[in-house]
Amino acid sequence: MINPPHSGIVVVGSANMDVVFSVERIPVPGETLIADSVAKYPGGKGLNQAVAAARSGGDTVFVGALGADENGDELFATMSDSGIDSTLVRRVDVESGQAFIVVADSAENTIIVASGANAEVMALTAEERDRVTSSAVLLAQLELPLEVVIESAREARAAGTTVMLNAAPARALPDELIDILDYLIVNEHEACLLGGSDDLAEASVRLAARVPQVIVTLGAEGSVLYQGGRELARVPARRVMAIDTTGAGDTYCGAFATAIAAGRGLTDAAAFATAASALSVQKLGAVPSIPARDRIDAMLGEPL
Repeated sequence: MINPPHSGIVVVGSANMDVVFSVERIPVPGETLIADSVAKYPGGKGLNQAVAAARSGGDTVFVGALGADENGDELFATMSDSGIDSTLVRRVDVESGQAFIVVADSAENTIIVASGANAEVMALTAEERDRVTSSAVLLAQLELPLEVVIESAREARAAGTTVMLNAAPARALPDELIDILDYLIVNEHEACLLGGSDDLAEASVRLAARVPQVIVTLGAEGSVLYQGGRELARVPARRVMAIDTTGAGDTYCGAFATAIAAGRGLTDAAAFATAASALSVQKLGAVPSIPARDRIDAMLGEPL
């Protein structure tokens, strides 16, 4: 049997309905605030990243689960509307995942996630395994059970698929997962947790000694790229007026996966992802803010 050529991106991840409360500032413990507005948007780290990959030009497949409910119907429609291959999406008899997000006027946010249907994805089906192993890039996060993240990475590595993990939400990871990654994308907090140091530079170098390519995103300060155990480059952020940073990191990851799947180098892929992320913070809501390829290309043509 001849194996099919590796192509496209498979995202093994979560899908949630985001309930977003807009407030003047993030409340402190014990405090009640009156929201300026509340709105619902499709979201979830997996779905956000899949939408970003698809809108930025990547041939994208989603592996995950939705509830057999109204939110699940809307999330499924979002995948179809975004050009994502959703033929493998499971519909299960529990509520779809939800996230409750508070966004302050400063664009900072806090998030609480109820996993719902996402928690049902404990292992890959045979069809899902085939899609993972025939893709050019596997992109995963940590909103699904860790067992299926490890299985997906292991299957991808064995098949020669590039293994990319956005280690969010932050949590400790087993060596068996870290040691089979090709790319690790983390923010400052996640880098320090996984690297075992409060010193970001030290933590990043420790991670870079274990993962061939490490990307540490720094929000408005851009990102730092590590390759072969050492710092390779720093990519500056685009200067924009931020309205909502929810989903900005996910937009970065999805666009980055598209660039890597297309054969771009690490620095070029990071610049592409940085432009996509900068565009995403200029609009409220995770999925609604994710830009299309033409807007990313246009921003890349503009001076920093």
